[in-house]
Amino acid sequence: MKDNRIRIGILGAGNIAQNAHIPSYLKQKDVEIAGIFDINSDRAKDAANKFGIKYVSDNYKEIIDIEEIDAVSICTTNDAHAEIAIAAANAGKHILCEKPMAMNVKEAEDMLKAARDNNIIFMMGFVNRFRSDSKLIKEFADAGKFGEIYYAKTGWFRRRGTPLGWFTNLSKSGGGPVIDIGVHVIDLTWYFMGRPKPISVSAVTYNKIGNYKTKGVSRWIALDADNIVFETEDSASAFIRFENGAAMTVDVSWAINGKDTGIYSDIFGTKAGASLNPLVIYDEQENYLVDSTPVINPENSFDNEISHFIECIREGKEPIAPPEDGLEVQKMLNGIYDSAKLGKEVIL
Repeated sequence: MKDNRIRIGILGAGNIAQNAHIPSYLKQKDVEIAGIFDINSDRAKDAANKFGIKYVSDNYKEIIDIEEIDAVSICTTNDAHAEIAIAAANAGKHILCEKPMAMNVKEAEDMLKAARDNNIIFMMGFVNRFRSDSKLIKEFADAGKFGEIYYAKTGWFRRRGTPLGWFTNLSKSGGGPVIDIGVHVIDLTWYFMGRPKPISVSAVTYNKIGNYKTKGVSRWIALDADNIVFETEDSASAFIRFENGAAMTVDVSWAINGKDTGIYSDIFGTKAGASLNPLVIYDEQENYLVDSTPVINPENSFDNEISHFIECIREGKEPIAPPEDGLEVQKMLNGIYDSAKLGKEVIL
């Protein structure tokens, strides 16, 4: 770090970079966004002009090789995460990588090895860990309020919410709602449970709705929305077993003929339980069943995530979401796809 400022390179100038990462970095003290890359050179230049970024390129290696850049945010399509992360680690740059970690377990293992071999900070973009309600549930869990958390159910149903663009292109995304929004709920609930080792998955995936023409609904459109294909699932259900005997059920969809749920996460322990969104604690007091709603202020989870990443760089701290967690979540994601394809439970 020169003059005590941390300089960031943004790798990928799409929606998540421009609407989340960059605004949050700009709020941090003594942090400068020094470079930006995108394979679409016009988009990279537009973002550089919009946010006053000095270096701009359509070659990620040119940004990584800039000596004054200390760390990077990887905000590209999923298929580019591994290549870019390994190159950045080998260049000695600290890394914040958007979810999912990679396209498959082998890539995630290679990324983890590169991070550890080069002794850099590698943090996964598991942003829901940084919600104010999530932080409270995790604090309660770590304090033993729930006792042994032996079961959980989680999910995210969108009735009609399939994004347009690279998300439905299997070669770029690696999957549909499982790897896009399922990664959020699987990670968060697993985190609440104390991150037990996953050992098996039984799952089904469906592609029944496809490219719907429903009127009156809006759709998320990626900045790259040319040559749209629909190669991924649009809903899935899974049952995950853990080494400690605990289990988790997962239901996700981009499109299904059912109710929109938003993110939900329910954990069940021997002493108490909890639900996220809305936040409720289920326990007993004086032998009475009590449902309580803690009072907390909403917080910007991306601001919290970026602030934590910067703190880890400055202080050499292990992130709340280390690459080992990214690898374990990747095993569960790919286990879902493997089980669905084989039509049976798979051992991880």
